[in-house]
This record gives sequence, structure tokens and C-alpha cells, in this order.
Amino acid sequence: MTNPTGFLTIDRRDRTYRPVNERVSDWSDVVVPLPGNEVRRQAERCMDCGVPFCHSGCPVNNLIPEWNDLVSQEDWRNALDLLHATNNFPEFTGRVCPAPCEAACTLNIDDNPVTIKTIECEIVDRGFAEGWIKPQMAPHGTGKRIAIVGSGPAGLACAQQLARIGHAPTVFEKSDRIGGLLRYGIPDFKLDKMLIDRRIMQMESEGVIFRPNMYIGVDVPVDRLLDDYQLLVLAGGAEQPRDLSVPGRELEGIHWAMDYLTQSNRRVAGLPEAAEPILATGKHVIVIGGGDTGSDCIGTAHRQGAASVTQLEILPEPPFKEAKEFTWPHWPLKLRTSSSQEEGGTREFSIVTTGFREKGGRVAALLCERDGEAAELRADLVLLAMGFTGAWREGAIEQSRVDLSPRNTVETAKPYRTSNPRIFACGDMRRGQSLVVWAIREGRECAAVVHTELG
Repeated sequence: MTNPTGFLTIDRRDRTYRPVNERVSDWSDVVVPLPGNEVRRQAERCMDCGVPFCHSGCPVNNLIPEWNDLVSQEDWRNALDLLHATNNFPEFTGRVCPAPCEAACTLNIDDNPVTIKTIECEIVDRGFAEGWIKPQMAPHGTGKRIAIVGSGPAGLACAQQLARIGHAPTVFEKSDRIGGLLRYGIPDFKLDKMLIDRRIMQMESEGVIFRPNMYIGVDVPVDRLLDDYQLLVLAGGAEQPRDLSVPGRELEGIHWAMDYLTQSNRRVAGLPEAAEPILATGKHVIVIGGGDTGSDCIGTAHRQGAASVTQLEILPEPPFKEAKEFTWPHWPLKLRTSSSQEEGGTREFSIVTTGFREKGGRVAALLCERDGEAAELRADLVLLAMGFTGAWREGAIEQSRVDLSPRNTVETAKPYRTSNPRIFACGDMRRGQSLVVWAIREGRECAAVVHTELG
């Protein structure tokens, strides 16, 4: 390392957020980047541990100490090459990944980990700004065609890896635009959609064919794909939401969180809305579920001008600080506050929803138990963000006739191979609801297995 004592002499600094009153008035990125020179100094804090636990924390096995060293030497170009060696889309993970690598950092023992996520994001952003990121063309084509169902991070990573080998992947997407969860599930204030479009252009130049507005299993039968392509990869995600079976669930004003977020993202992009608008403007909003999806609903409701926002979590409030002696280097259970939660609203824990009260056929209040006592919360709009229970069986999975796991995901007895020898699966559709970084890893590994199968 260029500065062996950097972790002792340089204080941790990370990206900040724009002021709340400014950022809730638009849909632009909430993050304020660090100056490049400060990012270089932060890379000097890396200890280059003999056993780099950040590797064990990173699902895509990023070579973190190695590219930290290159950044500390201002060798950004080689740092970019090393970063891309394990991660197809670091501009996505550098923005929406929760950074388990930082939780595993040795310096996190005293709560001052290296700002790995920020450094990663600066490397790839600089690569695009300098024009270093270009299509990587295969030296020759194999003529072997692979159909990939789903254009989220798993499907995209799988397609890009296969195209760079020389195969001919076609990505099918049921929505009108490519990106899956990245496109319509994550708000623009966390992930600007220009980042997706930029990668799609690169992948098209590399030979990936995209087919939006094609719902496999509905518009096009799976057997047709198996007739036209050598192999099929299921990468459609785990989109079946967990429901809430309580009295009043059928009332107007109660919606799935992803329906709400998808509508909002389409509205921000200037696209037509297919259903009746779901808007938080002037309403008392309750979000049921304390995860990332619920947090995204909070930030969206703030920007739509909600009268109030309350987030409910069925679990007890986690500790403010974890017990490092028991958790490090693993991902700890502790209280985390997202940028959206910082923008206002109320968070309540240990809340059990028991029903809804109606007025004129619409939801008017949420009934719950708080500390063993009945309570009532005013509600004009309720968003269900309680996680997902697996993949939709209807459509591609049903027609593929592949075995399913007890968790309602596609079963793969061998790595990424389903019960049908010509069908593979990766990402959330295989492992269940997870992180973007895990989806990228699964897509890359699935591509390697497919390549081996194709010979």
C-alpha cells in the first residue's frame, strides 16, 4: 500500500446527502459525491489485511484491497479493469448495495470501515467520464443462441458474460423497458435510469439482443423458446408479494408497494400509466414493512407531498449498535436509518396489524396492537411492503415444468441447472428475494455453467 499507516492517520469520510428540504422537491440522486482526491485518500486507509474479510462479505468477490491500492496510486484505469473483473455493473452496486463488505472490513471493529462502496462508485463513474468503458467484443461468434427470461441484474449479467464469450443471448422482458427491478422497483433518487440505459447500449454493441414487451409464458410460450434456442435461462426474479390476511384488506387505498413504486417510476420517466394512479399527495400514508422496499415507498411519498408517513415493523426495534465480538465480520442486526427515513415520518416497531377501518369503501384507519394494547392509526393510503414469497408460478415457470423448492423458487439440484436439462435459473427466481449484488454474482456464475454446457 502507498500509505501503510493511512488507517491510523486519515479519518474516515464518506459521501453525504443533499439537504432534506432540497432533495424531497425533486427525483435527483440524494447523494453528494466525495471529491476524487478525497476518495484517493480514503483508499489509503485500506490495511491490505493478510486475510481480507471484505472478500468474504462481498457476494461478487470484489478484489477490494487490490483496487484500493491502485486508487491510492491514482491508477484509476487499472482499478477499473480490476473492478470489472468481478462485477459487471459497479455503478449499480455502488449506489444501492448495502455494502456487506464494509461490515466485514477489519476497521469496522471500531466502526470506521474503509468507504469501499464510495470508492467503487467513483472508480466506475470516472471510467465512464473518461471514456474508458467501451463494448468488449468477442473475437468470434459461436452461433449458439440462449434465451434469457428477465432483464434484472441477474439476467443482464448473464447475458453480458455470454455475449463476451461469443454466444448469442436474447433477453426477454415483460415490461416495456429493460431493467427489471432496477428500472421500475428502485426510485430515481437512488438509481438514475440513465445508468441502466448506458449499460444497455454497451451490451447491444456487444451482441446482446433485447426483447421488451414480451411476457414469456403469456405472450410467447416457453416451448417456442426451446424450439428456437439451444438453452433457456430463467432470471425473472421473485416478485410474488407477501399478503396481509386481515379484515378490510380488500378496501380501496390498500396497495402492493411494488405497484406504487412502479407507477411512480413510470410517472417520473414520463411514461403512460396503465392503472388508476396511486398517489400519496395530501394523504396520511402507512407503509407496512421495514425493509428497503418500504424505505423506497417512504422517500417516494415524501416527494409526492404526503400529509404524513408512518412505517410499521412487526419485529422489535433492533439495537442501535451491534455486539462486534459476536457478529463481526458477518452482517449485523442493528438499527439502520436510510436516506428516506431521515427525510421525516414516524417509525414504529413491534406493531401487529389486525385490520382496517373503512369509510365509503376506502381505507380510513389501520387497526393494530402496540405493546399488547389495541390502537388505531389514521390511514388514507396503505402500502404493503412485507417482502416476497418467491417467484410467480404462472407463466414461464408453469410452462417450463421445472421443479420448485419449498420456498417457491426454482429448484436447482446442480448449480443453476433445473430439472429440465435445457433450462437454467439464476438470481432471485432461484435463491429468493435478495440483493442486487447477489443477482449479479448469480448471473455471472450461471453464464459460466451455460457456457460449459454448450461446450
